[in-house]
Amino acid sequence: MKIVIVGDGKVGQALTGRLSEEGHDVVVIDNSPDALRSSVEIYDVMGISGNGASYAVQKEAGVEEADLLIAATSGDELNLLCCMLAKKLGARHTIARVRNPDYADQLVLMKEELGLSMTVNPEQAAAREIARMLRFPSALKLDSFARGQVELVEIKVKAGSPLLGQALYSLSGILGIRILICAVRRGEEVYIPTGNFVLQEGDKISITASPSELDSLFRKLGIYRQKIHRVMVVGGGRIAYYLAKQLLKLGMPVKIIEKDPLRCEQLSDVLPRAQIILGDGSDRELLEEEGIEDMDALVALTGMDEENIIISMYAGTLGLSKVVTKINRMSFQEILDGAGIESVITPKGITVNQIVRYVRAMENSQGSNVETLHRIVDGRVEALEFNVAGNCVGELTGIPLKDLRTRPNLLIACIIRGRQIIYPGGSDTIEAGDNVIVVTTNHQLQDLSDILDRS
Repeated sequence: MKIVIVGDGKVGQALTGRLSEEGHDVVVIDNSPDALRSSVEIYDVMGISGNGASYAVQKEAGVEEADLLIAATSGDELNLLCCMLAKKLGARHTIARVRNPDYADQLVLMKEELGLSMTVNPEQAAAREIARMLRFPSALKLDSFARGQVELVEIKVKAGSPLLGQALYSLSGILGIRILICAVRRGEEVYIPTGNFVLQEGDKISITASPSELDSLFRKLGIYRQKIHRVMVVGGGRIAYYLAKQLLKLGMPVKIIEKDPLRCEQLSDVLPRAQIILGDGSDRELLEEEGIEDMDALVALTGMDEENIIISMYAGTLGLSKVVTKINRMSFQEILDGAGIESVITPKGITVNQIVRYVRAMENSQGSNVETLHRIVDGRVEALEFNVAGNCVGELTGIPLKDLRTRPNLLIACIIRGRQIIYPGGSDTIEAGDNVIVVTTNHQLQDLSDILDRS
């Protein structure tokens, strides 16, 4: 597909990398020649220097023939204007990054008039992700499928775990719980395991299960942590605002520490039930004065990765049930692993996943749309949820899975049929109307039929 990206900042560059990697014809527009030069050299894409809301610049980029324009500049209004112009020129689809909370409600009303196919809000999406992490504090990472019917969590196999030395096929019988381990990271290696795979200490494993089964699993593994009640947030940006709104609705007391006096006043106005503290959240004495040791969870959301890492390391020494760390540069991953920081949030990565999911659904050919897409195991594995439409019959539906020749390093992790959750065996089949979760190291799946090995 031909895709035009306006804005070559953090999100724009990440999108350029992912979409060009997947074989799309990408054109990038940005006012900064230096930023463009970097993207053009690294990703071998076409770059155009100029204002993305300019008719002449969009014409030069070939927007009238584009399948999709993505506006990801730092200005919400500019992004909306870019999309409006692109739609007038003939672009099939448009996506705008819109971050201002003031626009949230009216965009729903004006989406059609503005010619928008989709809007993305990185901060709001990150807040939702953090809120999910706080629901299951025992998990390092948590993703949802089928509107919450199935969760995919990552945990670490520690010394003394009943999982140690066990082949995966035996776990359901040993634990008495229906779960499926669908990915394992062991050191630098990543595995999509078979039933004979044996777990070792230090493995990071990704598990699919229902919320109730996860709760039972954590208790049986002895890693169950009490539900989160009191949350301290360090950094009062947009993510903190969206997160506090969600947590306050759930009745959780929230304390936000922010060093900008003006921002503290703004937060006090829009979050009257939250406790807003003016101060430097990287100051250990302040954290102790504000009762960090009495908190159930700490979320580090300052604008500096280094500060978030230091704050999280300190909170980790206090035995809090959950510590969540916001990171923008994933080059810090090795440092995080060594420092024991395990629950990490990356707004840029969440936004890119949302847009890539939409792009793959646009490319769909068989009617089995990509409903959900998560990158797990440090982005090296994809977990996708496909909806099998009623007209999707033939080479996939009604055939026992043991008779399907699927690609290597791919696992059909779960089939959701109405309210029934099926962890499939060889005699199970995929049927029209099902939702199917696929886990794979292949990053090119756009349709459920792509799971088949046609070599």
